[in-house]
Amino acid sequence: MHNSTMVESSNRFHGTNSLNYVYRQGQTSRSKYFSIKYTPNTRRQTYRVAVVVSKKISKSAPVRNRIRRRLYELVRVEIANKLSNLDIVITIFDEEVAKLSSPELRNAFLDATKVLLTSK
Repeated sequence: MHNSTMVESSNRFHGTNSLNYVYRQGQTSRSKYFSIKYTPNTRRQTYRVAVVVSKKISKSAPVRNRIRRRLYELVRVEIANKLSNLDIVITIFDEEVAKLSSPELRNAFLDATKVLLTSK
């Protein structure tokens, strides 16, 4: 049984090799708070997403995890049904993300993802 409030585990990825591939090959879309790197993955039918929140953002793991959960949720609610076989890495680089209201975060996210939705 899967928890409907999260991106399913089959749509998440981590692991240095996968991430490095996206970092090397991917195109970038930036917002004020985070960057989104993405690249098509021809070996898959579905998208995969990773959210990277470094310790520089917050020393507190619960804060980093909350940021991560909020972004996974935005991916699930806003764009999951519009994505195909993209590998996506969302890298947070501003600790303000932790304090943003949901509408502010959603708007920043949607602005940054416009590019990736039109890159089909």
